[in-house]
Amino acid sequence: MNFVFLSPHFPPNYYLFCVHLRRFGATVLGLADEPYEYLRPELREALQEYYRVYDLHDYDALVRALGYFTHRYGKIHGIDSHNEYWLETEAKLRTDFNIPGLDLKQISKVKKKSEMKKQFRKAGVAVARGKVVSSFQQARQFIAEVGYPVVAKPDIGVGAAKTYKINNEADLEFFWRDKLPTPYLLEEFVSGQIFTFDGLVDQDGQIVFYTSHYYSQGIMETVNEDRDVYYVSLRQIPADLEMAGRAIVRVYQLRARFFHFEFFRTPQGKLIALEVNMRPPGGLTTDMFNYANDTDVYQEWANIIVNNRFEGRNDRPYHCAYVGRKNNKVYRHSHQDILRELGQAVVHHEAISGIFSAALGNYGYLIRSPSLEEIERMAAYIQEKEA
Repeated sequence: MNFVFLSPHFPPNYYLFCVHLRRFGATVLGLADEPYEYLRPELREALQEYYRVYDLHDYDALVRALGYFTHRYGKIHGIDSHNEYWLETEAKLRTDFNIPGLDLKQISKVKKKSEMKKQFRKAGVAVARGKVVSSFQQARQFIAEVGYPVVAKPDIGVGAAKTYKINNEADLEFFWRDKLPTPYLLEEFVSGQIFTFDGLVDQDGQIVFYTSHYYSQGIMETVNEDRDVYYVSLRQIPADLEMAGRAIVRVYQLRARFFHFEFFRTPQGKLIALEVNMRPPGGLTTDMFNYANDTDVYQEWANIIVNNRFEGRNDRPYHCAYVGRKNNKVYRHSHQDILRELGQAVVHHEAISGIFSAALGNYGYLIRSPSLEEIERMAAYIQEKEA
C-alpha cells in the first residue's frame, strides 16, 4: 500500500500515524513544506520518501509531487493529513488521482456549515435555524424572523475565528464592517453546553471506536473573551447523543475516517447539532482517547487503513480531561505545585502551538481519573486564579 501523508509533521503528535502505517507495512510518503532535516527522527525513519514543496497552497506543486510518487511507487492508495485546513486540498488530489475517500463531489457537505444542516436534517437530528446571508438587508431580515441574539460565522471556516455574537443593531453593524469577505451563516443563538461525539469508522463504515467530551464553555466565548477552557471525556455516553452521532455517520457514509461531531445540550435537555468535522478532534484529543482507554488510536487507525482491523480498547476505564492555561493570566498554583499536588493523575503536559493557543491556552495538562468529581476538582485547581 502506498499512502501519502500531507503535512506529517503538524500537529506535532500526528507523526505517530506515519510511524504505525510503516509498522503495518505501508509505504509512507511524506509531502510538506518543512525542510527534511527539521522533521523529528522518528518521522524521518517512518517515511519511505519525503517530497518538499515550498508552499502547500501551490496545488500544481502538489500535483507534481503525487505524479512523481505515482511514477516511482505505483498507484497511490490513500492520502490524508487529519487536518481540517487541508480537507479540500486532499479532496482535489483524491479526485485528480482517483484515490478512495472524500472527493470534490462530497467535500461541500463537510466544509460548508449550511450544507451540514441539510445532512443533520436527513439524519433526523435537530438544528438551529440559520441562513447564509450575502447582504446587510438579508441579515436584518433573518434577525427579524428569529430575534436577537444571533451568531454569525463563516460558512466555511475552522474553529471560532471571525465568529460573532450579535446582540443588537450596533453589533450587527460592527459585524458587517469587520467580517471576512466570505459568505457568512447567521444562526439563532442556542444556549447550552457543548458535547461531542468522536470516533473512528473502518473501511466498511462501521464505528469501531467512539467517545464523547463535554466543554466547560463554548470555544467562541473562549476565543472572543479570552477565557480558560477545559474539556472532559465521558465514561458513559448519553443514549440520545450516541443515537444522533450514529445517524450522522450513516448519512455521511464515512469510510476509514475519524469523525468529530459537535452538539449543544440546552438547559431543557434538548440536543441540537452544531457541526461536523471529518478528522480527529484537535489539540491533544487523540492522546486523550489513548489515556482514557489505555489504547493506541494512532496504531489502530493505521491497522484499519492497512488491514481493516481494529484491535484496541474502547471500554473507557477513565475520564480524561484537557485543561489549558494562558500566559496572560496569573494562576494561584505554579506548574510545580500542579505536578506535586496532582501526581500521577497528570498523564501528560506540554506547551501548545501558537495556532491553537487562542482556544486551548498556551500550556495544556492532560489529567485522568475514574471519578468525574475528581476530574472537575483537579481542573479547578489547575485554572484557579490569584485573588
